[in-house]
Amino acid sequence: MERGANRSNNGSFNIDKDSSWFSQFRNASNPWMARYVYALIFLVANLLAWAARDFGHGALIEMKRFEGCDGGKDCLGAEGVLRVSLGCFMFYIIMFLSTARTSKLNEARDKWHSGWWSVKSVLWVATTIIPFLLPTGMIQLYGEIAHFGAGVFLLIQLISIISFITWLNDCCISEKNAERCQIHVMLFATAAYVICLVGIILMFIWYAPQPSCLLNIFFIAWTLVLLQLMTSVSLHPKVNDGILTPGLMGLYVVFLCWCAIRSEPAGYNCIRKSDSATKTDWLSIISFIVAILAIVVATFSTGIDSKCFQFRKDETPPEEDDVPYGYGFFHFVFATGAMYFAMLLIGWNSHHVMRKWTIDVGWTSTWVRIVNEWLAVCVYLWMLIAPVIWKCRHSNDSM
Repeated sequence: MERGANRSNNGSFNIDKDSSWFSQFRNASNPWMARYVYALIFLVANLLAWAARDFGHGALIEMKRFEGCDGGKDCLGAEGVLRVSLGCFMFYIIMFLSTARTSKLNEARDKWHSGWWSVKSVLWVATTIIPFLLPTGMIQLYGEIAHFGAGVFLLIQLISIISFITWLNDCCISEKNAERCQIHVMLFATAAYVICLVGIILMFIWYAPQPSCLLNIFFIAWTLVLLQLMTSVSLHPKVNDGILTPGLMGLYVVFLCWCAIRSEPAGYNCIRKSDSATKTDWLSIISFIVAILAIVVATFSTGIDSKCFQFRKDETPPEEDDVPYGYGFFHFVFATGAMYFAMLLIGWNSHHVMRKWTIDVGWTSTWVRIVNEWLAVCVYLWMLIAPVIWKCRHSNDSM
């Protein structure tokens, strides 16, 4: 979702090409480089939260204020995750408040966003430590609020993904590229549908091995119905949006369905797991690391995609001193992302016991993924139908 990145090649802001990356970093002259630093801080926060959950019991249990934690020892790990998450949220919400509505380069807020790293290092350390000094009641309250914040993050990510898919389709079917991209569109769309169908078949084989697995059968069959629905609406003569967007959306919803079923607890009989499923193996560790990196990448890519949330499209060309992306929106996404990674690490339930090297496991996680899948289809269908409805209403009013 780095559609705005091409602006850096069009001269929308100037960077001294002769200066080293360290000089640009020190002089706060490169906002594109700054975003990687913020992503690194976010990654460190993720790792701290994981360490607090899986290895922090010994340290946390020594703190007197944790004795009132509901759920005993197992709750300490979840509470440690929430405390690290709260510190990360505080850091990015401060950055959001101090950089929101920055429009021009070389403003004081632009310099603050791209520089002052020594001050921000102190700020980050302070916001990380402060939550560990707060009472349990406040942390539990933050945990409840984090459910809403994580939902906001999922919605932002969802709209960003759908916007990217529709943007890609518009580029392919435009008059400039329609003839050149026709074969590529057919190949990509066909590959997408084949992968979707293969994925659905494999999910039936792996996760619905017997007729008693009614819930998984419903999840998978309904995903197939949604894929057919998206294709039918997209190919309707009044919509005529082609087969590329429903194919790519199909990949996304099949992936969400797979994630939802994979989030089901290990004791569920319809999930085929080996006898060593209760033990930590290298596959679990690799899957966990990939999941953590995926959270950071998803947050990073969504954070620079503020243009898809502009209800009024600005047709005026960007000026040379315009900021390359929305700083405030970037930090807001990271703030909600801090709540999101907390929910994944505790399974959306502060009283849920999570095994080491696991992420986003539990029935709550499963239903969050399923609702996210259904919401994705609803948003996509509305983006297809809304222009038709608006056009019909406009034509009726003009008559």
